[in-house]
Amino acid sequence: MSEMTMKTTNATTQPEKRPVVNPRAALKPRVDVLEQTEKLMLFVDLPGVKPEDVELHFEKGELTVRAKRDLPKRPGRCLVEQFEAAEYYRSFLLSQDVAADQISAELKNGVLTVDLPRSPAALPRRISVKG
Repeated sequence: MSEMTMKTTNATTQPEKRPVVNPRAALKPRVDVLEQTEKLMLFVDLPGVKPEDVELHFEKGELTVRAKRDLPKRPGRCLVEQFEAAEYYRSFLLSQDVAADQISAELKNGVLTVDLPRSPAALPRRISVKG
């Protein structure tokens, strides 16, 4: 016979504290990845995001993109509102062959372009054969 234990609650006991969860769920932005001999390029769709609201982080072969979009401030009374505030999050596991000190990014027209140059040691090279 199995033993069952029950937890009893007392009316004077304080309710259990729950962690506060951000009501805005993180959206997973669409991404195109282009591979070239000398670099990788990422094109991340971030509509309505300002450059100062993008955080790009590269560590131990992982590239993380975080961004937020706030509601636009407009004068007048809103009759229909379909734009909403959002948080974006996406991470990518890349090889260690990325030259971390040469990564660059630009946000233009709602698209974040990230250049991930390969380290010189990882680039293909022709080896001459002596005869």
